[in-house]
Amino acid sequence: MKFTLVIPVAPERGAEIIESIKKLDYPKSEFHVVVVRGLNPSENRNKGSDRGLGKYIVFLDDDAKIESDYLLRIEDFFNRHPEIEIVGGPQLTPDDDKGFAKISGYALSSLFGAYKLASRYSCSEEDCDVDETSLTSANLICRKDVMDKVRFDPSLFPGEDPKFISDAKKQGYKVAYDPKIRIFHRRRADSRGMLKQFFNYGKVRPAKESFFETLKMPFFFVPSLFTIYLVLLIISILIRPTITGNVVGNVSSIWFWWFVPIVIYILLMMVFSIHDSIKNKDFKAFPLLLPIYPMIHLSYGIGMIWGYFKKLK
Repeated sequence: MKFTLVIPVAPERGAEIIESIKKLDYPKSEFHVVVVRGLNPSENRNKGSDRGLGKYIVFLDDDAKIESDYLLRIEDFFNRHPEIEIVGGPQLTPDDDKGFAKISGYALSSLFGAYKLASRYSCSEEDCDVDETSLTSANLICRKDVMDKVRFDPSLFPGEDPKFISDAKKQGYKVAYDPKIRIFHRRRADSRGMLKQFFNYGKVRPAKESFFETLKMPFFFVPSLFTIYLVLLIISILIRPTITGNVVGNVSSIWFWWFVPIVIYILLMMVFSIHDSIKNKDFKAFPLLLPIYPMIHLSYGIGMIWGYFKKLK
């Protein structure tokens, strides 16, 4: 048997992805599906891989959809790259996502919205040497023997997939990204869900790795630094409110430089809101993109700061 499809599912949830698995254009004798229910996604994935009979373990999220040729694309990749042990691809926003969910998908696939992580949510070029910034466990394929040596960490959620990929690379496994191995993954339906999602992403970063390990990818600190900057700016305005009043023309140069970052951020926010609306051919998205970008950045930044405070306790 070639493939084992592992789907971790929380006890109270259904598995939407089963419907698209039924439509796979691949010999039924060459793949099987393992659905593991439980509160801990890492344990579910580990248990599912242990029950796997296939040469390749395919990890998928329950609230996703795959195309009929999904397994054929994976097979083609490994035929072309027998040296690769782990591969994944983007999780794109489904066409039937509407409103906030659809537009937040535009922000996640944007360079301004997610920087290097945007390749997780959009189709980039094939790359046979990637790290955690390109892949997630919503769409991840491993050779079976990888799971004998590398496991998902049950103490982390979310953040278990970046650690899994980091641990695999440390053990010398080759990790790749193929834009053709794609899935369609549901976005959070409202701002509350998205704020919670990115707060948790930020919060788990200090638990996943040491401060010095994160320094190797310093862009992860940018949202937290920007959050701290905004807090200090607000405090400064409250202490000296005249700097934003009628005497702004007489502001000293030090106060001028205090406002440069926020002005640049607002300009970038506006430029990318226009750019991403045009790119996605959805001009009505512009006004909603404007607040979504700072929601992503600030919720992640606050979460990461909170994670470091928890780590100090």
